[in-house]
Formats: sequence, structure tokens, C-alpha cells
Amino acid sequence: MIAATSLGHQIWVVICGIAKGFANVAFTGSLLLSFAMAGAVVWYSKRRPKDAPLTWGQAMFAAMFVTFMLFFFFGVVPDRWLVYAAGSLGMRSDAILAGPGSHGWLKWLPFIISKATIADIGATMIYGVGLVTTTKVWGIWQNRGATTGDDVETSTYGRPLVKS
Repeated sequence: MIAATSLGHQIWVVICGIAKGFANVAFTGSLLLSFAMAGAVVWYSKRRPKDAPLTWGQAMFAAMFVTFMLFFFFGVVPDRWLVYAAGSLGMRSDAILAGPGSHGWLKWLPFIISKATIADIGATMIYGVGLVTTTKVWGIWQNRGATTGDDVETSTYGRPLVKS
């Protein structure tokens, strides 16, 4: 559907299409696999001590695992979203939501907002989620086994006891 009756209806069509995006097996599967891989790193960081020796095979497996996780977060998931948006959802550049040539509420805008623009914003948000997730997972891995500070004996009132 290229042109709807109003901008509100067009936005509703886009929102429903994005919600239906999770019914797409390729997009949803790659997104779930990416988060499962990140969850596996968090789970393994709780089991592995920081000073444990690392073998060559473990290092190669970890490098391969992280490479595939980054490949999925920054390659497969955004690609599957853009393919789904352009194909099934019809988010093309000729479907104008607002601006000159639109039939909606915002036809007075001096610039054009197409459905392809919304799809690109969605891909940018996927990149942002991937960046934040990998940064958080990296921080969790680097800070595994770290203590919060020296355990100081406290009084019955909760204040630290200091010897002078």
C-alpha cells in the first residue's frame, strides 16, 4: 500500500508492519541468535575466573565466537530487517509519508519523509542496540570476578570501624 488516506493511517500501517516484522523467520531468528550469543558470554563470564589460564584452542574458539556475534549484530540482523522492510512491508522510497507529494497531514513540510526513511531509521536503531549490547557484554566480561572494594568491619550502627 503506497498511499493511504491520511498520515495517521500511514503511520499505523508502518507500525503494524514493524510489529509483523517479528513474524519474519530470518529477521527474528538472527535477532534471537545474536542475543543468545551475548547471553552465552554473560553466562560464561560468571563461571570463568579472571586469572584462569587460557589455552590456544580456547582463545581461537573465543575469537571465532565473538567474530560471529559481531557479524550477526552488525551484518545479518540489519540486512534481514532492510530486506524484509523493502520486500514484504513495502517500505520503498516512492511511498511518501510526509512532505511535498504526500496525502497526509504534513504535506507542508519542505522535505520528504518516505517509508524507506523509516526503514533506515529502524536499521540505525538495530545498529545502536548492537553497539550498546556488545559494549555492555564486553564490560561484563572484563569486570568478571572483580570485587567491589575492601570489606571493612562495621559497627552495630553501620559505620566502618577504623583503627588509629
